[in-house]
Amino acid sequence: MTEFNAAALRQMLSRLRDIMAGIGSVQERLDKVVALIAQSIRSDVCSCYVMRAGEVLELFATFGLAQRAVHLTRLRVGEGLVGEIAAHARSIALADAWSHPAFVYRPETGEDFFRSLMGVPMLQAGRVIGVLVVQTREERPFNEWEVETLETVAMVIAELMAATQVVKRDELFPAEGNALLPVRLSGLALNQGIGLGTAVMHRPDVRIRRLVSDDPAAERARLKGALDNLRAEIDRMIDTAGDDESGFADILQVYRMFADDRGWINRIGEAVDSGLTAEAAVQKVKDDTRVRMAQVPDPVLRERLQDLDDLANRLLGVLDGSQTREALPNNAVLVCRSIGPTELLDYDRTKIKGLIMEEGSPTMHAVVVARALDIPVLAQVHGALSRIDSFDPVVLDAVAGHVILRPTEDIQDVYASAAAARLKQKEFYAASRDLPAQTRDGTKIKLFINAGFLIDMQALNDVGADGVGLFRTEMPFLALPALPEVNAQVDLYRQVIAAAKSKPVVFRTLDVGGDKLTSYWGGVTEDNPAMGWRSVRLTLDRPSLMRHQLRAMVAASAGIPLHVMFPMIASVAEFDAARQILDMEVERFSKKGGHGPSEIKVGTMIEVPSLLWQLDDLFKRVDFVSVGSNDLQQFLFAVDRGNTRVSSRYDVLSPPMLRTLAKIAERATGAGIDLSLCGEMAGHPVDALALVALGYRTLSMSAASVGPIKAMIRSVDLPKAREFVLNLIQSDEPSCRSHLRFFAQDHGIVVD
Repeated sequence: MTEFNAAALRQMLSRLRDIMAGIGSVQERLDKVVALIAQSIRSDVCSCYVMRAGEVLELFATFGLAQRAVHLTRLRVGEGLVGEIAAHARSIALADAWSHPAFVYRPETGEDFFRSLMGVPMLQAGRVIGVLVVQTREERPFNEWEVETLETVAMVIAELMAATQVVKRDELFPAEGNALLPVRLSGLALNQGIGLGTAVMHRPDVRIRRLVSDDPAAERARLKGALDNLRAEIDRMIDTAGDDESGFADILQVYRMFADDRGWINRIGEAVDSGLTAEAAVQKVKDDTRVRMAQVPDPVLRERLQDLDDLANRLLGVLDGSQTREALPNNAVLVCRSIGPTELLDYDRTKIKGLIMEEGSPTMHAVVVARALDIPVLAQVHGALSRIDSFDPVVLDAVAGHVILRPTEDIQDVYASAAAARLKQKEFYAASRDLPAQTRDGTKIKLFINAGFLIDMQALNDVGADGVGLFRTEMPFLALPALPEVNAQVDLYRQVIAAAKSKPVVFRTLDVGGDKLTSYWGGVTEDNPAMGWRSVRLTLDRPSLMRHQLRAMVAASAGIPLHVMFPMIASVAEFDAARQILDMEVERFSKKGGHGPSEIKVGTMIEVPSLLWQLDDLFKRVDFVSVGSNDLQQFLFAVDRGNTRVSSRYDVLSPPMLRTLAKIAERATGAGIDLSLCGEMAGHPVDALALVALGYRTLSMSAASVGPIKAMIRSVDLPKAREFVLNLIQSDEPSCRSHLRFFAQDHGIVVD
């Protein structure tokens, strides 16, 4: 096998193609395939396991093992070495397979004489559809070239098996229950709304007609031409988006950078050199990327890999000439595993009533675009692709977090009324955009929005907010494949400031770490990442990161006020260290002759409980503070908010949390310190009712929450609410929520 080279691989791939396209039953052709592989790479055994219904791997064909085991030997996903490969979609190469703790011996196979094992997953459209294994009698290590060779062979076999339908799709993903009855699937609402319409399946995978090539140079040229066309296509989309009111050109700019990613392009080129066509090479790298996505612990980094998946789909479309989208019905609800931002923009946005994804997360680029287009999004809907069929009538409830398939007329009528009421409510909020957020007794409340991308800034004026109470500067950082230079950061912050149109913007310094640590910060796996090396702890340990960011903020804010907020401060000493770095950068800028900000206001987030016992010293140093209610609650109750078993165990409207918030408000008011709250509490009317009653006069929330919160504020008599809440928080009940809701109903306060 060590003598095997690229030319020999191309020859073997060509012979595999001929066998699979030839005459004979599927079984006969697979028998020839495993024999050819074993002989070509000089192994004693080659076996092909195919995924069957119920996540069971069946030995479908073998050369070298006992033929009686074919269709008899079955392994569950995760069982044995073959099951491990399928479970993790990861190759295994072992000189002595028997010594591995996951090895499972099956006597009917007759594998007693074979010691070494190399196995690779067979991937098709990002799914494991089987496992390809070779074994030898002697104990011998397999090198990286041999593993890559078998992975390439497995990819070709997987595509050929899919084309010949060795196993029907409904065998792998059977429909459950009576297909004619309504079915409810649950998910995570990423953009609230209600959509009624017809399911349209977004399946971007291109069927590859030609897998093997004898002319790598010609395929390289085809690949280069397709990449040039792809970049030009994205550039045209950027130009169009620049004039679009939705303003998502910044998302496309980040996306465009991936089209020049040398690592991605080089991997495709290497696959072409191995004997694959340009299409097959792109598909192989795409499948490899999807496997990497499943194994990366950082969710934001997984979203960036999703952008590469989207690019691969577009590149395949360019190579295949199949980029044209089919016409949508007027009420289309897109259903997909995942989707990239340009794929979503390819559709007629006026006809899309909703988006359902099997995967997805709040910060992925397609979701950011969907929010800008006001498309309801429901993600993490398990079984969506196997349970929903094209043209099924569906109801997407991205408020309650579920989708109803094949709803009855009664259900459709109910949701049609709900959608109409929601539209009327949105019109009411829009009409009150320019009205002050002022209570019935005349108390003014400032309403700010939270933002993370330039695209979010459009909503600032749309909803009539007073400013940006939290700009998450890490979001653009995490969207990029490399750490941006200072000049790039200056440009970004200037664009944010310009988009705010003289309204204040509070820039929070990098809050990376925990679930948002990218590879270029050298992240390591931690048992408790939320309480680990994150946020200001990381940037104080890597001061160049903070210096570069603060340098950019100072330069971008020349002649205007600058508001800087440090996150995750646990001690006054940490704040002093961060403030010292800011002062150094201001002095550096001044010495260079620059005209700095007209004024600088510096604050911190209160989210670590230890800071509650340092408030007097803290208030002597800061210009403002902002309570991060999400983390404060998490640390106050020792609850991992990512753990579904305990995340809802304690309510933010419990007396201990409300007493804590009341104490912060009382102390900040007494010290004359500007106080705000920028956690999820601020965006829920009942929660916000408690906050304004406790003395919070600035709330920062998602743009969609500004309308409902303003409606609540304009309907409340604050002295009555304050008296009620201050008495309520002295109780020993687990939550005050129901009491607050009843109070609102009794006093005509709008909280729904």
